Amino acid sequence: MRYVYGLSTALLLGGATVSLVTGQPAGAQVAQNDQSQMARVVPQQGAPESFADLTAQLQPAVVNIATRQRIEVSANPFAGTPFADMFGGRNSRQPTTREAQSLGSGFIISADGYVVTNNHVINPPGTRATLEEITITMPDGSEYAAELIGADAASDLAVLKIESSKAFPFVTFGDSSKARPGDWVVAIGNPFGLGGTVTSGIVSAVYRNTGSGGAYDRYIQTDASINRGNSGGPLFDMQGNVIGINNAIFSPSGGSVGIGFAIPAEIAAPIVEQLRAGEEIERGFLGVSIQPVSDDLADSLGLPTNRGEFVQSVQKDGAAERAGIKAGDIVTKINGKEVTNEQTLSFLVANIKPGTRIPIELYREGERRTVTATVGKRPTEEELRQQQMFDPDAEPEQAPQADSGAIEESLGLQVIPLTTEIARQLGVSDDTSGLVISAVDPNADAARKGLQRGDIILSANYKPIGTLADFEAVLAEAKKEGREAMLLRIQRRGQPARYLPIRMR
Repeated sequence: MRYVYGLSTALLLGGATVSLVTGQPAGAQVAQNDQSQMARVVPQQGAPESFADLTAQLQPAVVNIATRQRIEVSANPFAGTPFADMFGGRNSRQPTTREAQSLGSGFIISADGYVVTNNHVINPPGTRATLEEITITMPDGSEYAAELIGADAASDLAVLKIESSKAFPFVTFGDSSKARPGDWVVAIGNPFGLGGTVTSGIVSAVYRNTGSGGAYDRYIQTDASINRGNSGGPLFDMQGNVIGINNAIFSPSGGSVGIGFAIPAEIAAPIVEQLRAGEEIERGFLGVSIQPVSDDLADSLGLPTNRGEFVQSVQKDGAAERAGIKAGDIVTKINGKEVTNEQTLSFLVANIKPGTRIPIELYREGERRTVTATVGKRPTEEELRQQQMFDPDAEPEQAPQADSGAIEESLGLQVIPLTTEIARQLGVSDDTSGLVISAVDPNADAARKGLQRGDIILSANYKPIGTLADFEAVLAEAKKEGREAMLLRIQRRGQPARYLPIRMR
């Protein structure tokens, strides 16, 4: 489960499971929420007297998901500190691995054992983990091995397949677009490892934008208790339909405070079907860096508040540039739909098939204009991270991590190769050769000398640097010669290249 509070992320993981009584027989070939089955348990008017019958009908299709992973860690507990060399041998710099586990929730969507959950349940963010094993635990305590069929980080969805020929109870998606604030909902999942836990509440809001800026930042908000371990579990309406997949909470304490978020079924269901079929998830992309329109900006242009998004920059040769969109434009409509806090530009474009021609309404210097764009294909999350790395409005922690521990240890620099795309963003020619600084240790001499994220290292000790191997070789040679500093030639956007001596540590 992801925490929205403070824009930080943490998995909602739990502990042990509890064996519970099932509802329909495991061999049933009819969906647990088939309307013929639901007629006898669904209250017709007003608030239900009890959720017991509804829960008994649906719970057999909700499962606990446990994973075993292998995570790469440093063998030296003093790595990154001044004591690293004093308390570590030659092999202490070599990475080692440790085993890790995670627990979450999921639900079966077909009799042959396909399971839906969150991507972060099986691929914890912020780790270099290798998934080794997935175990599905049914409400009756029986366990099955499962394989990963497909995962999508952008929507935080994953599809698993239970490795068994047995017929399983299952549930189906409903129409989340009909959900209204005030509607009753029920969540079933594995909070804190307490398997088969049922909570109830209401829909607090629909199409809630949490501010994460992603292509699918649009959630159902609920006050049904959601905690660690609920990730990937279903959110049911009173007809037993899955209208959401529990995904995140807003919390200053780490526990439920009555503000939870679920991925709407209308977004999740098509992606789940594509993952299940082994298809590539394609999303639309314009190639712009955007930010919301502030009240002052809206007032100065005579625009309604909470409408439109401001274009900070335009990607070279991208769909937006080819359509004539420029930095400083305010996009107000995409394909006839207004750009708002609830319907962001990223969300609207991501849900348009690449190659589609769409009209885009915008304001430029106070004038309303309409351009036509052919939507491009959204890059992978890794490619987007590299593109956003040098966005002037991006946070430094969004930068990719260094690939060379030796460079970071000696100079306090994290560096990555200079790709053609990054070169264009930095305003240098495509044939420029060098390494890009993605992060600088504030305690290193490099920081004191003014090096910063986005600087390009062209050479070290007068030797051209084109790859990490080039840099590491020069560094090793300098250490062998007993040097205490390296002379780097640095290129910064809009400035001539210059030499800087950087002391090693």
